[in-house]
This record gives sequence, structure tokens and C-alpha cells, in this order.
Amino acid sequence: MKARDRLPPLDPLRGFEAAARLQSFTRAAEELNLTQSAVSRQVIALEEALGCELFKRHPRHLELTESGRVLSRATEEAFRQLRAAAATLREFAPRRRPVAITTTVGIASLWLIPRLPAFQALCPQVDVRISANNAVADLAREDFDLAIRYMPDAHAPAQATRLFGETVYPVCSPALLQGRAGFSAADLPQQVLLHYDAGDSPLPWLNWPDWLRATGLAEVAPRAALRFSNYDQVVSAAVAGQGIALGRAPLVDRLLTDGSLVRAFAGEWADTARGYYLVIRPQPARPEVHQFVGWLLAQARLQDATQPAAA
Repeated sequence: MKARDRLPPLDPLRGFEAAARLQSFTRAAEELNLTQSAVSRQVIALEEALGCELFKRHPRHLELTESGRVLSRATEEAFRQLRAAAATLREFAPRRRPVAITTTVGIASLWLIPRLPAFQALCPQVDVRISANNAVADLAREDFDLAIRYMPDAHAPAQATRLFGETVYPVCSPALLQGRAGFSAADLPQQVLLHYDAGDSPLPWLNWPDWLRATGLAEVAPRAALRFSNYDQVVSAAVAGQGIALGRAPLVDRLLTDGSLVRAFAGEWADTARGYYLVIRPQPARPEVHQFVGWLLAQARLQDATQPAAA
């Protein structure tokens, strides 16, 4: 290739283009996140390679020479075309599709979301979308990759994978106990009970009257009751010291571990014969879905290993 046909050094062109447009090495350096001297050196290298002066250096500003104006017009047009080409490529580049999960409000807020930082640290390239809704979603029609569903063990479909079971026991803020190991029947008339109103689908094991009746305390009248439409609201009220809630393992396990909640009645709990099940959309799963499912199953094995045997 003849000397006259060789390209000038390309890296210094960025510094030249910014300096020509802004008429300042200092402002060009700020835009490019470089030092003023680095931009100045780039322009000097370009001038030496081309064998001509590109700027007249004045005390307070730069002025393009005739050679500089020729190169400035060329770089401006070249950079414009490069930006347009890059925008076009980005427009048609395949976008990362997140792993889409549907589950209940309680599972999402109390169990899944607190664990997501661990997954993000393990697989930072995988995006996740969580839809928290107590209604059962159709995975194919609503475009979800998988669901975590709460259901009776006896009704679980064959294609579902059981993640872990559930036990229920009363919990409260440690501040509510005021140093005691736990409440007794004699303490209940002075306490507020936090109720989960499950709407049209009553859950007896999460119902305080049924729990009191099953434990022989049906005749005891608590001081008051607070009722909530979502289970995570019940737990938030318990953490805030507003009363005693029926805690669901595994949803409250993290809060018991960090001391935000304690068991209100030592040793009293019940197995609900229900579990949390993973349902995967019946189609070839993408690699990122496989990654998330593998991580989720590992978390479930850790969770199930810490749960007590049914009493």
C-alpha cells in the first residue's frame, strides 16, 4: 500500500474529533474521561503521522487549520455513519429474554426475593422477572417459564417437582415476649392475634380459631385481632411487634434465623400436608431457565434439610 493511502492512527482520531468539535483539549478530555495532556498527545501523534498542523493553539481556545478542517469534516461524517450503524445493529441484536416466574405474593416476597442476590452473583448474565399473584397463571398463555405453586401434596400433578413441605407455628417479635421463653395460655387474653384472610379459599391451618381449637385453647379470648389480605402483610405486622402470627416454614425461616421473629409457643406446631411445587412450562427450556431451575432446586434442598420432622 502506498504511503498516501495508509489510514492515520485511528485511536487519536477520537481525541481529535472531540477537540475539534469542542475547540478545547480540556473539554474534550472531560468528555472522553481522559486527562488534558492525553488528548493533547493524541493530537500531536496524529499531526506527526499526517505531516501537518491540525490546530492553532491559542491561550484560551483552539482553532482548526485548513488541514484540520478537512480532517474534521471527514471524521464527523465517519463517526456519524459509525453511530448510525451501531444503532442499527443494536436494534436488531437479540435481546436477553429474562427467566419469567409466577408465584404467590408470600413466596415471592418472603422466600424467593431475599435469595435472588445469591443467584445474581452466581449467574450475573441471566435476567429474572417475577410476577407475584395469588391467582394460578397459565404458563404458556401468559408466557412464563416456570411457576412455584402452593398446593396439597395429594393434588400435585405428576410433572411438578416438590421443593419443600410446610409447617405452621405461632411467631412474634422478640420484643413482644419481653424476655420470656414463650407465651402460655394465660398470656393470650392480653395479646393481639394477626389473621390471614385467604378470601374464598379458607386455609384452616392458617386460621387462628382452628389452631386454638386444635390446641385446646378454644375458650381463650385474645385481646384483639388484626386482619390482612396478604400473608406477607401478616409477617410484616409480626416483625413490627403488632401481635402474634401463625408462621409458615419455610416462609418465616429467614426471619427466625436473623432474630426478627421468635416462636411464640415453644414446641407447638403442625404439619399442613401441603407443599411448594415447581412447575416448568412444557417446552424445550432455554439454557438460562436450566440454570435458574438448578439453582432453585439446590436452594430447596438446603431449605428442606433444615425443616423439622412432622409432629
